[in-house]
Amino acid sequence: MKLGIVGSGMIVHDLLPVFTSIPKIELAAIYGRAKSLEKLEDLKTRYNIAKIHTDYEVFLADGSIDTVYVALPNHLHFSYVKQALEAGKNVICEKPFTSNVQELEILIDLAREKQAFLLEAITNQYMKNFLAIKDKVSELGNIKIIEANYSQYSSRYDAFKAGNILPAFNREMSGGALMDLNIYNIHFVVGLFGKPKTVQYYANIAQGIDTSGILILDYESFKAVCIGSKDSKAPISANIQGDAGTIHVNGTVSVVDSFEFLPNKGEEVHVDVKDHEHRMYDEFVAFERILSEQNEAEMLDRLAHSLNVMDVVTRAKESANIKFAADENPNY
Repeated sequence: MKLGIVGSGMIVHDLLPVFTSIPKIELAAIYGRAKSLEKLEDLKTRYNIAKIHTDYEVFLADGSIDTVYVALPNHLHFSYVKQALEAGKNVICEKPFTSNVQELEILIDLAREKQAFLLEAITNQYMKNFLAIKDKVSELGNIKIIEANYSQYSSRYDAFKAGNILPAFNREMSGGALMDLNIYNIHFVVGLFGKPKTVQYYANIAQGIDTSGILILDYESFKAVCIGSKDSKAPISANIQGDAGTIHVNGTVSVVDSFEFLPNKGEEVHVDVKDHEHRMYDEFVAFERILSEQNEAEMLDRLAHSLNVMDVVTRAKESANIKFAADENPNY
């Protein structure tokens, strides 16, 4: 994979060290705004990135890039992914994929038309501990209750209360607790059990954005509660409860650091099968493999999951009357 990176924010800084452990991924270029040139030059030097671009059209015309990784604020995902697909590039887009399900449907259709690969960068779906939970969940008997809580007081919340609205709390930029934190809980639950029958989001809303909320997913035979908060904190964990036992995830489901298998009868087991400490390692190893194998079937499976997640997000927003600028003025 010859990767072109779009953006130079925190997520890019977090990701770049991972590539020292994945030699099959070549860092062909990085794109950012001209005012970020000093930052881009620093990243180029530190991580041996071949080129810098400050013009997106020139970046997309660069023949040394076969795959584009979009790591921009949420509201820009759709337009930047769309342009990359139109230019014939494969695309990996950081979570949340888009602002609503309609945008994702358009991108999937475009990827098919261009015969390009399209994938969402969502950590937990690729982690070995998550895959181990998938294998173990059938041993819990009939699932009854799922609860996942990702509550983390935002360093930007005090500024928000003072009237300084940063991207994480900006409805114009598709921000909020659902899109930033609860999205991991949704991926976790939907990744294990598929799309729910009904969705209801009870959100605490200030200045048009959800600062926290409780999402109820009804699977008829069991219920899932997903809590995401940026305005308060709590111990972060998740539980999958069945009539034969429970799986308890230690910490956030964005990382799935380890879990406990707690059967009603028999030995309790601590499980940690990860082989790399960085949360983004497994997904990029998988992306490189999928692209090198041209594994269209796996890509389509991954897209079906992402589509289910964005359907849940869209229904959740509708139930709480949350409207982003992308919903009110679509840029299709």
